[in-house]
Amino acid sequence: MHSVLGELISFRQELQQNYQNSAFQVTVPTLNLGCIHGGDNPNRICGSCDLEYDLRPLPGMDIDTLREGINQRLQPVAERFGVTINNQRLFPEILPFQNDKQSELVRCAEQLTGHTASTVAFGTEAPFLQALGMDTIVMGPGSINQAHQPDEYLAMDQIRPTVDILRQLIGKYCL
Repeated sequence: MHSVLGELISFRQELQQNYQNSAFQVTVPTLNLGCIHGGDNPNRICGSCDLEYDLRPLPGMDIDTLREGINQRLQPVAERFGVTINNQRLFPEILPFQNDKQSELVRCAEQLTGHTASTVAFGTEAPFLQALGMDTIVMGPGSINQAHQPDEYLAMDQIRPTVDILRQLIGKYCL
């Protein structure tokens, strides 16, 4: 597994050298080697080892090409040690999302909210809607710092302005 980790770290470095997008807070693709399980005793060579990693590409990067790149990097390791390396998805991918900052919808939302569109470092359903051909933005009240926390809340004074903006967007694009 040490050799696998080395190959994946090297692959991550290559990705980060070759792909950047300054529109995002994290400007490079990430490959986090976050969970490893193997062995049952420090004085034995384990019979198997599992590594779970999180690969987050930037918009425009093809996830299947990245997976194939990982498989190609790991195949020589498997051959060198005479082992089998199984690389499988733990869950379906969520593609990265980016919208054209000059789209009419983005400009309209900026005008209605008084805020300039920016990127965020979290996942949403936006890429699925975009894949259906919809011009898509992620917008809403509150702070991501309060979202998905034990005491998650939305201040009451943030609800009415958001409802008003949504009504205007619905009036413009749906009626």
